[in-house]
Amino acid sequence: PLSHNRRSARRKMTKVKIGKKTTGPRAKKPVVKYTVDCKAPVDDNILDPAQLEKYFQDRIKVEGKTANLGEKVSISRDKARIHVQAELPFSKRYLKYLTKRYLKKQQLRDFLRVIAPKKETYELRYFNINQEEEADE
Repeated sequence: PLSHNRRSARRKMTKVKIGKKTTGPRAKKPVVKYTVDCKAPVDDNILDPAQLEKYFQDRIKVEGKTANLGEKVSISRDKARIHVQAELPFSKRYLKYLTKRYLKKQQLRDFLRVIAPKKETYELRYFNINQEEEADE
């Protein structure tokens, strides 16, 4: 009986699927659109959105390489918002990571935080320091 079990296990492993699903060469990958809203710090002249946009262009990796955006990732800016449009796979969390690194580099990480108010948006907000001081008193 033991050898019979081995044979059936071997048969199960060697089964091959015949009908493969193939997508055509022209099948486009889904595109995601993310926004980083820097309105509050830009209004106070603390942050320059053009520099953040340039930072994204220099640092975003596509297929493991920086400065390899090509047609897969496009970055645009209108006033204080930076829009990143990318083919999947592209992580929203990666955008948050890069934004936090930029804030750290500019020594703004102690004052600003990155929050996701909507599914495809990040927003830079100030820490609520005044509320903490009132609670201590």
